[in-house]
Amino acid sequence: MRILIAEDEVHLAEALSQILKKQHYSVDVVHDGRDALDYAMSGIHDLLLLDIMMPELDGISVLKKLRGEGISTPVILLTAKGEITDKVTGLDHGADDYIAKPFSTEELLARIRAALRRKGEVIPEDALTFGDIELNTAHLKLAVRGKELKLNLKESELLELLVTRKQAVTSKEQIIEKLWGFDSDAEYNNVEVYISFLRKKLTFLHSTVRITTIRGVGYVLEVTE
Repeated sequence: MRILIAEDEVHLAEALSQILKKQHYSVDVVHDGRDALDYAMSGIHDLLLLDIMMPELDGISVLKKLRGEGISTPVILLTAKGEITDKVTGLDHGADDYIAKPFSTEELLARIRAALRRKGEVIPEDALTFGDIELNTAHLKLAVRGKELKLNLKESELLELLVTRKQAVTSKEQIIEKLWGFDSDAEYNNVEVYISFLRKKLTFLHSTVRITTIRGVGYVLEVTE
């Protein structure tokens, strides 16, 4: 899952990024409201952490513009302010939650998990299942009928994306945007390499799940008999 951190305090933003990466989230970081809006408008993020006080555009203004454009990505506001009006204004304009600085790592992660649950997403520490496979995204493990293999982060993220999209076809463009970010220089062959890695691991585990290529469209998970 991909999270956007919009925080003008560079050291805090970097600390948050490291915390989330250790939980196996993919992370983008920006330091002003204008960049936050540009990134968030891409629609590739599963959750946004928006600081209220940012240069260019404040967090509330970013939130208003996103909701006005129909972007429903969950938003948690970060604020150092204690005034109840900031919290009420944020919630009234579509924020899903808020957290006042300073905050504990445990509280932040709990609020992120809660926001993702409300959206209907499967949070990373849960086990995802499809056919006979079980993917543990918290520990980067793929299991089939009790036999398991360790995945690297990109393999886990790719398989998670395919599983959560169920039997919808996922294009290479969608995979690149979700796993590397919309401004990444990753290319189609990067996707093909990780698809190949996953196919080999599914075969090794004797899974009935296959990653099928829909020529000219993308990839889809299927269960074979």
